[in-house]
Amino acid sequence: MSSLQVEVVAADRKVWEGDASMITARSIEGELGIMPGHTPLLGVLVEGEIGIHTEGGRKVAVIDSGFLSVDHDHVTIVAESVDASSLTA
Repeated sequence: MSSLQVEVVAADRKVWEGDASMITARSIEGELGIMPGHTPLLGVLVEGEIGIHTEGGRKVAVIDSGFLSVDHDHVTIVAESVDASSLTA
């Protein structure tokens, strides 16, 4: 089964990196669900939760705003600030 390679990056550091089966996020155009095989995408994100679905369950990070890039099952989420306390738990 294929997976997504995910990076969550804040302005000052890489917050989290790993594999996921799905990413959920809220963009300026509405809710996004990204799964393996998704077409390339560049989306502007609004303040809210990023859901990262991994083998270990759903992890959540809260961002202020930023963008999400999808290309060949590689997802990069960049935000000015990221509350990633649940990502490291």
